[in-house]
Amino acid sequence: MSKAEHDAAIRLDLNNPVFQRDLLGLQKTERHAALDTLAKLLQLTWNQIHRDKGLHWEKITSLKPPPGIDALYSLRITRTHRAVACREGVFIRLLSIPPDHDATYGRK
Repeated sequence: MSKAEHDAAIRLDLNNPVFQRDLLGLQKTERHAALDTLAKLLQLTWNQIHRDKGLHWEKITSLKPPPGIDALYSLRITRTHRAVACREGVFIRLLSIPPDHDATYGRK
């Protein structure tokens, strides 16, 4: 990844229907917390997201990414939920908000 990509502002892709269903299915307080996190992401660069202690951006190694996606990542979207995402250029493509921590990493 080039320095320009590290310093690029993050853009969000919220169009995945599973992510939309999961987001809208959260309780009101959790949904609002998730929206606050999404607003925060828009203020960060890629360099900042990797250093942010609250988001805990990390690569998921226990799940094989779907074809066409290099890697899956998790990030804290609320105090009790993590989101699954992938990176495509400057975009974070949000894929889901699993119901519990273990489901984020493909464990039951």
